[in-house]
Amino acid sequence: MSCASCVRRVEMGLAKVPGVAQVAVNLATEKATVTLAEPVPPEQLVQAVQKLGYEVPQSTVVLQVDDMSCASCVGRVERALKAVPGVASASVNLATERATVTGVAPVETLLAAADRAGYPAQVLDDGSGVADAGFDAGGDAGVDAASAGAGQNPATHAAGALGTAGATPGAGGGAGTAGGAKAAGGAGAAGGSARASGQVSGAARKPLSREDRKAAEQRALWRDLWIAAALALPVFLLEMGGHVVPAFHHWVAHTIGTQNSWYLQFVLTTLVLFVPGLRFYKKGIPALLHGAPDMNSLVAMGTLAAWGFSVVATFLPGLLPTGTVNVYYEAAAVIVVLILVGRFLEARAKGRTSEAIQRLARLQAHTAHLRRDGAVVDVPLAQVRAQDVVEVRPGERVPVDGEVIE
Repeated sequence: MSCASCVRRVEMGLAKVPGVAQVAVNLATEKATVTLAEPVPPEQLVQAVQKLGYEVPQSTVVLQVDDMSCASCVGRVERALKAVPGVASASVNLATERATVTGVAPVETLLAAADRAGYPAQVLDDGSGVADAGFDAGGDAGVDAASAGAGQNPATHAAGALGTAGATPGAGGGAGTAGGAKAAGGAGAAGGSARASGQVSGAARKPLSREDRKAAEQRALWRDLWIAAALALPVFLLEMGGHVVPAFHHWVAHTIGTQNSWYLQFVLTTLVLFVPGLRFYKKGIPALLHGAPDMNSLVAMGTLAAWGFSVVATFLPGLLPTGTVNVYYEAAAVIVVLILVGRFLEARAKGRTSEAIQRLARLQAHTAHLRRDGAVVDVPLAQVRAQDVVEVRPGERVPVDGEVIE
């Protein structure tokens, strides 16, 4: 926007959107405050502005998503995030457990959507510049839903702020200069990209560092693995030992007795399933009930089927047909142990991958020597722009991609 007529044009365009009660556009701040009489999808407001020849800068937020274990989890999180009004794109990486979301939707809405899908998320706070303050690029871009203020129509539901930028690259608060230099390794100031304001709201949650979370996860898995293995080993030996050494089966039958052996297996297997294996049921059963089963659901169904049939065979054998009274406690217990082994190895591999990525990122330079007006000045890497002349001294890392001119 460049003049009062631009302001008027945007106001009239937004006012025509069904559900909009009032519009106020500020040329100085390049914001449009929209009061809604009924819910309106943010993307509908954005499209109305774009049809007039103006742009609403979109920002990118990176979320840390927990509890994902397979490709179906990735797809479920992506669908949940893409369904949020105002989201232009969403991609989820299982290895790094990150979701990259581009659009104008409030961060709180994204977190709530991921949580409803069964995957708690938090705004990543690892020095990347992403802040838990909404989709605010340079303090302007984004749609911030707020409660209707005093004196407004009771039917009003929310007020939003749209950051608008003109067709000229670089116009609008927070919009980068077109064609900006790209930092080596993919970080830095990419031209035309919006950067987070860095302001964190007072109610923002301060997440644990990735290293602390991964270390805690590995410790919990290692502890549960040993508990499950210690409890499952006697069950496995009691039931399967006779297949390896037939005399062992006769020894069990003549000492503690087959029925007592089943009672003991029931107690130990129940502890395996509902102490270290409880994690599978807490996640798998709700996912199954919501019609979106995952790997946890598969483990829960398999182990509960084996355990449930064995319980009937142990305590109510008369309900089963003749010749089918057998127990499968060892199957349920061993499945839990093996899945925990896989989860522990997966967590350790992810931790090592994260460490390797961080070591690689630390190789990147954080400042650049720019030649300006006959002098050399040191500036943060994010301030380097296209056509800047960067001086690289002997032994230093090359801070950005570019062309050697001297």
